[in-house]
Amino acid sequence: MSTWILLRGLTRERRHWGDFPRLLAEVLPEARVVPLELPGNGELNALASPLTIPAMAAHCRSEAARLGLAPPWHLLAMSMGAMVAAAWAEGHPEEIAGCVLISTSFAAFSPPVQRLRPRAWPILAGLLLDRTVEGKERRVLELTSGSPSAHTSVLEAWAAIRRDRPVRFANALRQLIAAFGHRAPPHAPVPALVLAGARDALVDPRCSATLARRWGCSLAVHPEAGHDLPLDDGAWVAGEIRAWLEVDGPPRLPGAAVRPGLLNGTLI
Repeated sequence: MSTWILLRGLTRERRHWGDFPRLLAEVLPEARVVPLELPGNGELNALASPLTIPAMAAHCRSEAARLGLAPPWHLLAMSMGAMVAAAWAEGHPEEIAGCVLISTSFAAFSPPVQRLRPRAWPILAGLLLDRTVEGKERRVLELTSGSPSAHTSVLEAWAAIRRDRPVRFANALRQLIAAFGHRAPPHAPVPALVLAGARDALVDPRCSATLARRWGCSLAVHPEAGHDLPLDDGAWVAGEIRAWLEVDGPPRLPGAAVRPGLLNGTLI
């Protein structure tokens, strides 16, 4: 049985995966799906978030060991979580069978205006100024979904999560510092699949295209989805992962490149 470890992004916790872990388990019935928390978020919101991505990866690696999860693992992660996954794979490639990186970006590979799109700045400013939980989550949905009106049902759940386990402003800032300062490995440390949404309003999908090109790995782009691909079309994400595993293998040797152009997504 393979183990898939899921990592979310900036200030988000494992409950924000919604129904996706179940969808992935259905598509990969032989796999165990385990969402982990990043320090400072969710059940770990009392902890101080590390100021570096490798320190976050070290924490997640320790947590996997504490839970008795035996390597090699597959890592599926989005946004900042994908940076953590890449750092984990870079430091311990022998432990990671492969990575699926969703809606992410890296310093040195992409310019700041692609890593945080200028059109997102007013929405982020409004999020900081909005004093209502519901208002904040509505702005998050606007930033992260390609079709926000199709997912208004999640707003109540997201608001409840924010009330139940709020992320401290200091931790949000520490995570932002860690994310913007982190640089990707120059080469893929393990086999990787990169996924992006063409309607991502937060991170330019060209960041994913650049990463896939630099690493020589497969890229699939959803034409309608935004930043939160598992929210917009979790079935598509799970299907692309299944196709990647069936078509590519993926190769088990650390650093072996996955051939591009094998999936149904379009290259940017």
